[in-house]
Amino acid sequence: SVNISILIVAVIIFLLVIHHNFLSLSDFLRRELSDPSPLGLQPIDFIPAAPQRLTDERNDKEISVVIAASDERLGGAIAAMNSLYQHTRSNVVFHIVTLNDTVDHLRMWLRSPILKNMRYRILDFDPRVLEGKVQVDPQKADTFKPLTFARFYLPILVPHAEKVIYVDDDVIVQDDILELYNTPLKPGHAAAFSDDCDSTSSKVAVRGAGNQYNYIGFLDYKKETIRKLAMKANTCSFNPGVFVANLTEWKLQNITKQLEKWMALNVVEELYSKTLAGSITTPPLLIVFYKKHSSIDPMWNVRHLGSSAGKRYSPQFVKAAKLLHWNGHFKPWGRTASYAEVWEKWYVPDPTGKFNLIRRHSEAYEAK
Repeated sequence: SVNISILIVAVIIFLLVIHHNFLSLSDFLRRELSDPSPLGLQPIDFIPAAPQRLTDERNDKEISVVIAASDERLGGAIAAMNSLYQHTRSNVVFHIVTLNDTVDHLRMWLRSPILKNMRYRILDFDPRVLEGKVQVDPQKADTFKPLTFARFYLPILVPHAEKVIYVDDDVIVQDDILELYNTPLKPGHAAAFSDDCDSTSSKVAVRGAGNQYNYIGFLDYKKETIRKLAMKANTCSFNPGVFVANLTEWKLQNITKQLEKWMALNVVEELYSKTLAGSITTPPLLIVFYKKHSSIDPMWNVRHLGSSAGKRYSPQFVKAAKLLHWNGHFKPWGRTASYAEVWEKWYVPDPTGKFNLIRRHSEAYEAK
């Protein structure tokens, strides 16, 4: 009879565990599937909670961070996330936007012991959402990067957040991201960017591209559509590689639809500057946010580290920077980039070895 009693208790415990797991799974599926994302921006993976030990160590502030992760630059996104995560005590949730064929590689990399406690959500970006909105040169189709437009769709990517931070994959964070998250936005402003007229960066012109720190460097002022906007050509541009967005205001102003409108108009009228240094993402943002954006602390987007192989900033300044940004041709995963050793500290080796081959190819290309 004792054995039977033990058996009955064991069966009851087993049924309770099954019931609990079923409820947990149902709740997980309900969170993930009850509000399907349009436009092919679908959630694939989600780690819903950090371990209790980690939760105890970090504060309750949850911060949503959006980052795009293309396969050929995946190591950059990994290093950026690692540096951000290691410098904050806030509960950061990464919303990683990628293409479907990169998911397995990304998921394997995120299993690294260094990264295993990060909270993240993987989103598949369907390039078909850009049909009719981006003119792709057939001879340069391989250089088209659809993920650069992920930042246009923030309310769809993070539907339940009131505020998010967007960062490019070629950055390293050196301070607590909570400070950037707390950037005050003026009433009616849907985003805060770093203006390109601050500090030494205002004197920078991208080789062969004219002045990339004001509006005339990005938009063709010979076109009537641009002239009718009455935007001053010498207005400081801003860098959209790091910004804070108020998604409540973004939705109220229908920012995504506004951006798509200017993308589609450019396909028909070619509104972007012919001297543009390859950027087709910045111009619509400059138009939509003209004199309607707040500013972030410039130390939270110290730019142009990738515009040349030479060292633009002093080691002391680089150490003091809160976020380093290698925008430009020379990426930190190529050893000819300035201060690549700073990036290297936060790089997590690729378990597949694939990114190591990309790095070697990049270094060989830059050495030419």
